[in-house]
Order: sequence, then C-alpha cells, then structure tokens
Amino acid sequence: MNKPVRRIAIFCGLLVLALMLRDNWLQFVQADELKTNKHNHRVDIARYSQPRGNIIVDGQEITGSQETNGIDYKYKRTYKDGPMWAPVTGYSSQRFDSNQIEKLEDKVLTGDDDRLFFNRTVDMITGKGKKGGDVITTLNAKAQEAAFKGLGDKQGAVAALDPRTGKILALASTPSYDPSTIAGANDGAAYTALTKDKNQPMLNRALRQTYPPGSTFKVVTAAAALENGLYKDVDSKTDSPLPWTLPDTAGVELKNEGNLPCKDATLREALRVSCNTVFGKVSFNLGNKKMMDQAAKFGFNKPIDTPVRAVPSIFPKDNRPQNAMAGIGQASNRVTPLQMAMVAAAVANNGKLMEPYMVDKLRAPNLNVIEHHTPKEMSQPLSSEHAQMLQSIMETVVESGTGTAAKIDNVKVGGKTGTAQHGVDNNGNPYAWFISYAKTDNGSPVAVAVVIEGDDNTARDDIAGGRLAAPIAKSVMEAVLKTEK
Repeated sequence: MNKPVRRIAIFCGLLVLALMLRDNWLQFVQADELKTNKHNHRVDIARYSQPRGNIIVDGQEITGSQETNGIDYKYKRTYKDGPMWAPVTGYSSQRFDSNQIEKLEDKVLTGDDDRLFFNRTVDMITGKGKKGGDVITTLNAKAQEAAFKGLGDKQGAVAALDPRTGKILALASTPSYDPSTIAGANDGAAYTALTKDKNQPMLNRALRQTYPPGSTFKVVTAAAALENGLYKDVDSKTDSPLPWTLPDTAGVELKNEGNLPCKDATLREALRVSCNTVFGKVSFNLGNKKMMDQAAKFGFNKPIDTPVRAVPSIFPKDNRPQNAMAGIGQASNRVTPLQMAMVAAAVANNGKLMEPYMVDKLRAPNLNVIEHHTPKEMSQPLSSEHAQMLQSIMETVVESGTGTAAKIDNVKVGGKTGTAQHGVDNNGNPYAWFISYAKTDNGSPVAVAVVIEGDDNTARDDIAGGRLAAPIAKSVMEAVLKTEK
C-alpha cells in the first residue's frame, strides 16, 4: 500500500472511530439528558401516543385518557372530579408537562419504567400497544369528599392521616381547578388564566402553603413542657402570672382572648380555654433551642416527601420575646396543614410519628404489584406516657372546651382550636384552625388538620377555629370511622 492510500485509510478509520465514540456518547451518556430536553418534541409525542395508566382511589380510577384528533398527540389526560382530586393527582398536560403524582410516577404511568420491561416485551411480541401501569393511592374517597365539600367556597385546606401507618387519607385545597382543562395542546389560554388568578387555584395549600398555626401549636408547646420536665403532669398548677409581660420588652403584656381563668392554670385548663399567657411563658422558660428541638421531632424545619414534596414548616431561631410568641403559634412560626395533621397524629399514636405517604402501590398493566410501600416510623416526638397525657387534655378541649363542635357520639375525639393572627399589626382577617383525632378500640384511624383563610366576606368576630374549621374536621373523621366498621 503506497503512502497516500495508507494515510487516507488511517484518516477514514479515525473518522469511523470518532463516529462510533459520538454515537455511543449520545446513546449511553447523553441519552437521559436528550430524552428529558424540553425541546425534544418526540418525547411528548411518544408519551401521548397511548393511554396513560391511571391513578386509583379505593379501587376506582380518578383519571383516564381520551382519544383526540390531534396531529401529534393521540391521547390526552382526563380527570374524574378533577377539582376535588387536583391536590393529589396534579396535572398531565400535552403543552405544560406535568406535576405532583403525574410527574413523579410518569415512567410507571407511561409504561417506560424499567420494572415494566417484561410487559413491554410481551406487548411487542404479541403486537399490542404499550400500556402504562397504575398508581394505587392511600386516599379515602369519602374522607376526601367530606373535606372538599366542607371547604366549599372558602379558601383553605385539609390534610388527614392514619396515625397508625402514616397513610394520607385526604388532601383537599380550595379554591381548586380541573386539570382536564389544561390537559390538551391547545389549552394555553386556560393555563394562563389559572396562573394569573389572584386566588391561586393551582396552589396546593395542604402541602405547599404555610400559615401561622395559632393556638393549635400549643399542643407542641405542651409536649415540650412534659418532655423537658418543666411540668410533671397536666393537672398541676403552672407558674403563670396574670398579666404576664413579654421578656425584653418595654412592659408589653401578652394578652388572652377574653377574661379567661389563666392565672397559674394547669396545662389541661390552659389548653381547654387556650391561654396565651401559660404557653407563651412555657416557651420562654424552655428557651428557643429546646422549643426548636421539640418542633423538629414533629417534622419541622425540613421538607416532607409524600412523595409530592411538602414545603418545610418553620419553628424559627429567634430572640426571647419572639420565641414566646412562636410558642403560641405566632411570630415567625409557619406550618403546612400536613404538618399540623402530623402533630395530631403523633399524639394520637401514643407518641410515635409515622412517615406520611400517599402512594401505596405501583401496579403493572397485568396487575402485578411492582412496588409496595412499607410504613416507616419517622420519629418519636414524645413518650407514650406524655402522649397519653396530651390525649387526655385534647379530649377535654372537645368535651368541654373550645372544640365542642367536633364531638362525635360514642367516639373519643381530641382536638385543639386555633385563630391565627396575620398581616402588619395583625390587620388581616385571622386564619381559623382545628387539629384533631378520633380513637377506636383499634387505636386512632384518623388525624385531621383544617385551616380556613379569613376573607372579606366573613366577619372578623366569626372567624374562629371552633366555629369554622372544627365541623369540617368532624365530617372527615366521621367518613373515615365509617370505613373502619
């Protein structure tokens, strides 16, 4: 072989080698990046070329797929009772991608999950179209309906858990939206209208919005008092003068709502009538670090994956007067409804907090289960003894305190009301809160948190947790109790 031909052969060989290297780089190194690139239209075409698998509640599909006349997309997503279930499902849109369960479990729903390889192979051999798998949720349809209807036209949210396992039973948020209205490729105007709506219907208030918890947080403060030995039981008098002046202030007194019997009140009485002075002083006496540590045991100051991520609830690092206010659920104390349901659940479950979750199983198209969630203990915020003490005083709140609207005949119910101030100098209408649990002979099957955002259509004096939020919690608990029988 003469020299010029040899050079050409070597050069061609190098070109072939470079092509092979580039091809392998694209297929194996950059494959995922190219597949998920927002400009790769083929991925979306493939995603909507066949019906998606479904999201299941109580054995019933709450999603579906509808054949379209589109050029690129053969099917689009549909939703049954979309506004009610939107905080659970999220949306799957041909134009705007997806979110929440639709996003997190997309590979299962489209059939692209590696665990569905066998199903895809069989379908290919038999000439059938690729099928997506199903997502089986932990949700209770009746509890969700009670929560959504209870909220009605109010702005607010409900989160309900099974304290024994951590299963999420209800997750409602209002105002809401129908994900079906933005599922198609030509639904841009509807999506824009939703994003510009001042009432934020696409905001998942149960997981993604934080509020001052108001007096519902006094349950955490009471737990901190018992766990740190500040008080040995819930029926001994506390060292709580009336009036009580906030530390490091120029004589600023912490006020109670009305003429309450709060001087040296027991923890039971202080929770029953909701004494700010008692729990503000408890938080002050314990100090900011101990209060932060106790809140952290309940799940504060870290995100919670359900698998949809809930934003962190915050108990702040703060100075002494602000720490006292945070101890009664004010100052910079901020929580999600899910977080306060977790507080009630830990108390109801004798001090053990289970990790909240809402996906129970992932199922292949042939109905084989490819993943089954195992309940996990998240933490032990308080001892069994102290949890039972708190149960006792929370049950007093419902029997003869501010939470009587949550009473259920022949059922032990514990609860705590809250009316949280917000706005500059508290000029905004307050938020109405209620947290609760119900007990049976088989432990507590349900714990609930309800928050109602005050609005201009409700008189300020009528915004109270016992009046607005407790009846909703009661209806959710009743729905769950009926399924336990």
